[in-house]
Amino acid sequence: MHYQGERQQVIRIGKEIYQQGLVAGTWGNVSCRLKPDHYFLITPSGMPYESLQPEDLVVMDLEGNIVDGERKPSSEYRLHVRIYKERPDAGAIVHVHSPWALAYAVAYQPIPVLLEESAQVLGGPVPVARYAHAGTDELAAAACEALGKESKAVLLANHGLVGLGKNLEEALLVCIIAEKTARIGLTARLLGTVNSLSPEDVQYLHQSFRDYGQPKPKN
Repeated sequence: MHYQGERQQVIRIGKEIYQQGLVAGTWGNVSCRLKPDHYFLITPSGMPYESLQPEDLVVMDLEGNIVDGERKPSSEYRLHVRIYKERPDAGAIVHVHSPWALAYAVAYQPIPVLLEESAQVLGGPVPVARYAHAGTDELAAAACEALGKESKAVLLANHGLVGLGKNLEEALLVCIIAEKTARIGLTARLLGTVNSLSPEDVQYLHQSFRDYGQPKPKN
């Protein structure tokens, strides 16, 4: 069985979104791009994250065909196909139904940039895609239209949140920070005015975050 390391990573992220309460039951889905780049690995449809085994995951190509796997892929595979086609910078996708972000999705309001970590990780407000039925080409098109070429995350109206990253860890972090920002934003409304960071501050923080942490070792 190919892509053993990637399979283990996808399963770990799937368990993480379940344990953190970003999804309930078997909802949500996780994928990562493979080598060659026109393949990706995705979670199966309707299977509990806690019970997933490496062989349960499905390898697909960017035409939506199953390349390897015996399971039915996530019903949202069209969303993943479209994003990977239109966003070559996306190496992984995490789709969750987290409650605070969903409040914004139901209100058709973008999640604003309220926290420094929101600016650093998200780089801008989280836009809302127009409503379309789950699992359809229309939903995939709406999500990519709202994402554009820069956004790291998008709210699916009345549905959920999608996070993109260069890898699975980043895609998960995008979802976590978007959910935290939504929670803080809605809580802050109870206290009065909600103050977003200025576009200039957002740009500065997002750029400076690229140098955060330890330098990468030189080869």
